[in-house]
Amino acid sequence: MGQLGNPASQAGHGLHGAAVEALAKRIFEGGYGEGEVLAMPELMAELEVSQTVLREAVKVLTTKGLLATRQNHGTYVRPREEWNLLDSDVLRWKLAVGASSDFFADMLELRRSIEPAAAALAAERRTDDDLDALNAALTAMSATEDDPVLLVRADASFHTAMLLASNNRFYAQMHRVIVPVIIQRGREVYASGDAFEHPYGVHAAVAEAVRDRDLDGAYMAMLELLDKSAREHP
Repeated sequence: MGQLGNPASQAGHGLHGAAVEALAKRIFEGGYGEGEVLAMPELMAELEVSQTVLREAVKVLTTKGLLATRQNHGTYVRPREEWNLLDSDVLRWKLAVGASSDFFADMLELRRSIEPAAAALAAERRTDDDLDALNAALTAMSATEDDPVLLVRADASFHTAMLLASNNRFYAQMHRVIVPVIIQRGREVYASGDAFEHPYGVHAAVAEAVRDRDLDGAYMAMLELLDKSAREHP
């Protein structure tokens, strides 16, 4: 199949999706620098795709903020600060090549501004189904016995359930941004071999406040959860 490899894209299917993935990978790995103009004929040959397929791939990456086209200049890579990190594909590509400590620090700031408020809303609006989802995540977390794979999975499920329990359509969508970072960071932390305190207790405190409809308690418990994680894994 040449340079494209096995297509596994969330940005498309078949040859088109594989072209998007291959081009995005080159950009994120530094194969094309910021401001660099893409040599389209060479790319077509290297990726073994038609002009139509490559143009469609460029369109996808343009909508995600990675590329832009200027008349009489061609298609070029936009500055990194203009890439849409709120897009699930862009975030996935970023995490795949590795994220710096500054990246995780920025994400923590975002989480501190969103998740405590979402937990407070969950305490006010949660349904029985929401509580069931939170309890299921906690049950899975308590049964992990420090298994890093299961622990990361349960952690992701809990935060997804909490955001959904806010019953705010915008907070609910934030799991698409927050959860992939939780998974990546969790893999690094729990699989590192370093000692860590099992996270069940701080998560259970948030769920208890939500169950009790304690808005202030839920807010503060989630804030403590995030700050504790930051202290233990800076």
